[in-house]
Amino acid sequence: MTAPDTTTATPSQLAPGTAPAEAPGRLGALGPVGLVFAGGISVQFGGALAVTLMPRAGALGVVALRLLVAAVVLLVFCRPRVRGHSRTDWGTVVVFGVTLAAMNGLFYQALDRIPLGAAVTLEVLGPLTLSVVVSRRALNLVWAGLALVGVFLLGGGGSGGGGFGADLDLAGVAFALGAGVMWAAYIVFSARTGRRFPKADGLALAMAVGALLFLPLGIVESGTKLIDPVTLGLGAAVAMLSSVLPYTLELLALRRMPAPTFAVLMSLEPAIAATAGFFILDQALSTTQAAAIALVVAASMGAVRTQVGRTKRAVPEA
Repeated sequence: MTAPDTTTATPSQLAPGTAPAEAPGRLGALGPVGLVFAGGISVQFGGALAVTLMPRAGALGVVALRLLVAAVVLLVFCRPRVRGHSRTDWGTVVVFGVTLAAMNGLFYQALDRIPLGAAVTLEVLGPLTLSVVVSRRALNLVWAGLALVGVFLLGGGGSGGGGFGADLDLAGVAFALGAGVMWAAYIVFSARTGRRFPKADGLALAMAVGALLFLPLGIVESGTKLIDPVTLGLGAAVAMLSSVLPYTLELLALRRMPAPTFAVLMSLEPAIAATAGFFILDQALSTTQAAAIALVVAASMGAVRTQVGRTKRAVPEA
């Protein structure tokens, strides 16, 4: 694995409102929408794998392993420069790291109490709310509203998938909603970090901050279970699928698309989570949940078309 090369000029060198240059290489060829979609698939299948690991290491232990392994991998391959950054740069990356730790910790506490599909459905309300609050285009509100309808249908569609109609642990619901708030904050600070640090340097530093904050909690809960070879191996897989790959892809995407559009695209997460739950956790989909997925996909496609149209209008042909 090599650190992705994302821009020919660092974000800090660009004028306000100017989009960074297209990322060269295979990752850049995906485009911002492809990057978000690939990251969503990776993080949700990683989350399903994490559920199977929790009986061995506990929720806090899994988070600690995920953040620690991800931090080590990113620091080794990105080799971020630690000198020459302003106090504001470091403040941004520290807040980003705290947000990463809080988002992961809250979400895995939710996964320990409620099913994957319900947890992701509740969590995605954070990004959707962000898209409604900060959007300056009426059409984005329409797509967000359609996605929100799909999210609620997915959560309430039958008992087979652990939706809102099932008896959900209230603490788990609260943890998932809290993770949604942190997810919205993650979108904001990931974008800010991407503008202040080249490549994935800011992400690597933020992941290190999150790992240092969470490691003591994981040790208290799981102790020597964290150094079991099988647990370490599964934890490393969760870290790669749920942290290293998706966060890098999302950071690259946020450099080239507005945060509101990114937030609406996050409405795909419940559908991807339901698919991961079906294949890995044997969670079947009801007819209502399938219809909800169709609504969410339609809303996401609408957001993509809006973004593409806006980009074409902003960049005149030569």
